[in-house]
Amino acid sequence: MPLDPLARKAVLEHPQALDCSVYRPDEKDEDAEELDLGEARLLMLGAFEAPLDWDARQREEYFGEEDPALFFSARIECLAAPLSKAFFTTESGDYVAVQPSQGEVVMYYVYDQEEDAEGSRYILIRDDEEL
Repeated sequence: MPLDPLARKAVLEHPQALDCSVYRPDEKDEDAEELDLGEARLLMLGAFEAPLDWDARQREEYFGEEDPALFFSARIECLAAPLSKAFFTTESGDYVAVQPSQGEVVMYYVYDQEEDAEGSRYILIRDDEEL
């Protein structure tokens, strides 16, 4: 789906959007340090709710061993200008570090991505381990 400048602007300027950093694991070396892609804004949409038509097997396959309460929906937009060298698009498998308050860092794993009328919607899994 092409980049929607209005959807992007809505996230970047939303008063409840949080500053975050996005990291990507090294595909060739799983023990290597993650690549710091850059700064972004994250707009939390709320808890992820599985579609009503999913049966128990579909829910089990999607959530796996993870607690469904740790799944959230969000929009993420890179701060860098779209045609700049620093611009990136968040992908499934990335990590997002959010600082909701001074001294607190919350990590999320980007589990899934969906496109809707308002742009990219990401399904995040909150890492509930203390940093």
